[in-house]
Amino acid sequence: MDPNQPTLTEADTTALLGGLAFMGVIIAIVAVVGIIVMWKTFTKAGQPGWAAIIPIYNLYVLTQIAGRPGWWTVLLLIPFVNVVVLAIMSIDIAKSFGKDAVFGIVGLWLFSIVGYAILGFGNAQYRGPAALATQGAYKG
Repeated sequence: MDPNQPTLTEADTTALLGGLAFMGVIIAIVAVVGIIVMWKTFTKAGQPGWAAIIPIYNLYVLTQIAGRPGWWTVLLLIPFVNVVVLAIMSIDIAKSFGKDAVFGIVGLWLFSIVGYAILGFGNAQYRGPAALATQGAYKG
């Protein structure tokens, strides 16, 4: 062995595994809290709560809550495009719950778990898809 080559000791390996286990627990807690928060928000919007745990379908349900067409789900799967689309949808979802665009960007887009917790567990009431109401106003 090369004397200049660092070697891992048993303590190093144990520390690494302990750190990884700790991060795994934190990630699992955040995931469970995220599911609970989205479940409650979906239910409040008249959608099935279980949709929060189905990948991709949960994005489709978000498009419905926002009042955007279902094909926007495909846009949410495209890198870089999804960032812009999610920002627009966050504003629409905030307006659907009677909140303003600032809440949509800061609360739902930047700090999603906190923002959706405010919608799901707070006193916000779902008023219907905001994007459809806005589009209807322009048509009339």
